[in-house]
Amino acid sequence: MNHSTAAAARPSRISIEDVPLNKFHQLMTVRSGGGWILDGYILSIIGVAIVQFSDYLKLDSFWQGMIAAAAMLGTFISGFLGGWLTDRIGRRRLYFVGPILFIVGSLGTFWVESGTSLFLLRLLIGMGVGLEYPVAGSLLTEFLPQKNRGPRLAGLTILWFVGAALSYIFGNFILAHGGEQGWRMVLASSAVLGLVLLLVRLGTPESPRWLVNKGRYDEAERIIKQVYGANFSLANMPPESTEAKVSLGNLLHSGYGKRMLFVIVFWTAAVVPMFAVYSFAPVVLQALNLKGNWAAYGSVLITLLFVLGCVIATRLIDSMGRRPLIIHSFLWSTLALLGLGALSHSAEALVLLMFGAYALFIGGAQVLELVYPNELFPTEIRAFAVGIGSSMTRVGSAIGTWLVPMALHNFGIGNTMYVAAGVSCVGLLVSVWLAPETRGMSLEQAASLKR
Repeated sequence: MNHSTAAAARPSRISIEDVPLNKFHQLMTVRSGGGWILDGYILSIIGVAIVQFSDYLKLDSFWQGMIAAAAMLGTFISGFLGGWLTDRIGRRRLYFVGPILFIVGSLGTFWVESGTSLFLLRLLIGMGVGLEYPVAGSLLTEFLPQKNRGPRLAGLTILWFVGAALSYIFGNFILAHGGEQGWRMVLASSAVLGLVLLLVRLGTPESPRWLVNKGRYDEAERIIKQVYGANFSLANMPPESTEAKVSLGNLLHSGYGKRMLFVIVFWTAAVVPMFAVYSFAPVVLQALNLKGNWAAYGSVLITLLFVLGCVIATRLIDSMGRRPLIIHSFLWSTLALLGLGALSHSAEALVLLMFGAYALFIGGAQVLELVYPNELFPTEIRAFAVGIGSSMTRVGSAIGTWLVPMALHNFGIGNTMYVAAGVSCVGLLVSVWLAPETRGMSLEQAASLKR
């Protein structure tokens, strides 16, 4: 046997947590990240077309809020079910369901003739979104090396805002050239992205960690060799914690209950103001005295600032640490929302400055929405916990989004921004109380209750 053959046959002693990124990791990032681009596009595109389809379908403020909140309600429904199924039947099988729901629901919106049918289709699309968080998030997490896990998961949030920015860019372009019913093409445009995502995900393997958790060692061994090389095996996978296994039924009664509380509250406080703004961005900006092109393209500018804030936070997630990052994020974004409430009738430039400050500072909490839930729970309940987190946050988001048009009409933009600041302040307080530090830990260490 020559030296090269012997080296190839010799087992590696490197943990799969410590391997450098390879082509498979890059491909998995694209496969899962594409879901977040589509999520951002789908959840934001409704704000682009809402004025046009509301006029055509003769919708009042109640139905405008219901349709804007429909996707969040769908996320709530599928988050629970999808997380449970992901831990029971595997990550890979459900990895293709979300894109299929995106395609079917988006195409259906092209032919709607009533608020009820549009609400039901947006509900279906939201169910696809709800699957992405536990399924795509867990699958990517369980393949990524430890030193790349935080920045890569944080990067998914950046991609969400990229999708949101694309929705405003393409949506406004389609409206400008699509005629009186261009809104139909705007809402259906996400079907194209759904088809691309479905094709990109073909060939994705199952998570070896999940397979080992289910006792399917031969399959896990084969996938490890396929992903990391022939000299890797199950021996290179860090063992799960020796603590007692946590079942779905006793999750809230175990030591993970406090972690679940933290995830639900901070995630809700981060997304409620943001989703409310995105669902009605042109309306909110008009209420803040930004007219014409200021309102149409101010939303694009704000989205780009959200992206910049997430990029900065992603750079800081390992050097600054998770806990300081989330506390500072909520602190300064709360102050920015208070400023928006106090200065809601000021000059356009000043309003945009405060809005931009909120967009930049909330980036820290946004990027941690996927990092914390995936790091704080063990393999057997990871997807379920993420599903619960995403579902519960969408309850608050749906209620907040539904109330926005009525709040703007009855209480004014200033008071609406004060309420948003109050929600953000709750996130600050619970982060000071419960936010842990998981920087530099393996997935098993971060999920353990013994640290």
